[in-house]
Amino acid sequence: MTETATLERPGLADLPALLVEQDWECIQALLADLAEPDIAHALLPGLARAERVRLMQLLPPERASSVYAYLDTGLQTELLEDLTDEEKTRLIGELSYDDAAAILDELPDEHTDSLMEMLPEADQQVLKALLAFPEHSAGRLMTPEFVALSPAWTVREALDHVREQAHVGETLNTLFITDDAGRLLGWISLQDLLLSRPRTRVEQHYHRDVIRIHTQEDREEAARLIGHYDLQALPVVDEDNILAGIITVDDVMDVVEKEDTEDFHKMGSVGVLNLSVKDATAGMLYRKRIGWLVILVVVNIMSGAAIAFFEAAIEKVVALVFFLPMVIASGGNAGAQASTLMVRALATGDVQARDWFRLWGKELVVALGLGTTLGLAVWLIGLWLGGTEVAIAIAISMVLVVITGSMFGMVLPFILARFRLDPATASAPLVTSVVDVAGIVMYFAVATLVLRMAGM
Repeated sequence: MTETATLERPGLADLPALLVEQDWECIQALLADLAEPDIAHALLPGLARAERVRLMQLLPPERASSVYAYLDTGLQTELLEDLTDEEKTRLIGELSYDDAAAILDELPDEHTDSLMEMLPEADQQVLKALLAFPEHSAGRLMTPEFVALSPAWTVREALDHVREQAHVGETLNTLFITDDAGRLLGWISLQDLLLSRPRTRVEQHYHRDVIRIHTQEDREEAARLIGHYDLQALPVVDEDNILAGIITVDDVMDVVEKEDTEDFHKMGSVGVLNLSVKDATAGMLYRKRIGWLVILVVVNIMSGAAIAFFEAAIEKVVALVFFLPMVIASGGNAGAQASTLMVRALATGDVQARDWFRLWGKELVVALGLGTTLGLAVWLIGLWLGGTEVAIAIAISMVLVVITGSMFGMVLPFILARFRLDPATASAPLVTSVVDVAGIVMYFAVATLVLRMAGM
């Protein structure tokens, strides 16, 4: 009796051996089992440049383009340097217009210009129009590929049109209704269209309460609208209400990730990185971080100057120095808390710039409660270690510093938003450093006054 061995399909662990053996058939079988994001993020980055190029060449053109869209900018640039002109053109040409525009926007100018020249004239015109919109606008993010219906069509005619144009639209779950001039009138779901009687008109079924966004509006607003109204597709219109394109859920997911990353970088006093930390060079990371560190050093020099100014008070009661880090750190921490809450609330649309006064009053009440609680706690410690005068000085200082830090941290993001600056610039290190200087001045000013009143 003969036994037939069961052949297992190759896995990621087998890839190095398959590459050495140049077993392209098994490698293709391996790639067929992997999703495009996994190929881009888990497979290609660990390969040598030549192997990376070979694997991309083994993929069908449509899959290769999809994988390329998921790669980090650094790897995208490397691949373009290693591919032939024909391969480059096919790679970009298979992408949807919005993906192609996003990639061209991030590549170095020399690659963008050469790629644009290789593409057909019609594609060049569309991509140039998308790239002409402001960098963070809805127009730059949208895809001009969509299926629009006429209200005068019967449901049967509309469904026939959808079938004919299915390859054009990025999504068919939501269909938009336009007049003969292309002006947006409303929307209808594909499900509703399928369930409607074939001989009835589209105008009898579509919804007029359409949520839309202007091409010049910020892409964060597009993400907010899609999230708030639970939309699958958001129509983008120009100043004449002509439907210029649509933004889909997958588009705004990328936006949310990028914007959140930018906000985290800014709140950590780091310049915005357009690529991953893994791919960034040491020189780039140095340049992104050194600017804010120098600014914060300058701010902290003022802290030293403030301490030197109150040298006489320190000489009289050395115990004041013991409590200094505790008092100023509490103010900085309170300010960082308030700043973080407001930055996030502004980013999510939970609060608007006009809400600042109402929130200012609420934060004042909270800060007073926090400062009083901490003041009572440090009063007991000060009484034990430094005596009555020191206890009174640090208790009053703690209340003042916590209130000052909280109010500064709360109002700074609103000030930045008022001047159309990113509220995330109100970073925790910046707020903490500024509040530290104010805290030192208040602490020693209160201590000097208390000691003088006590005859010391």
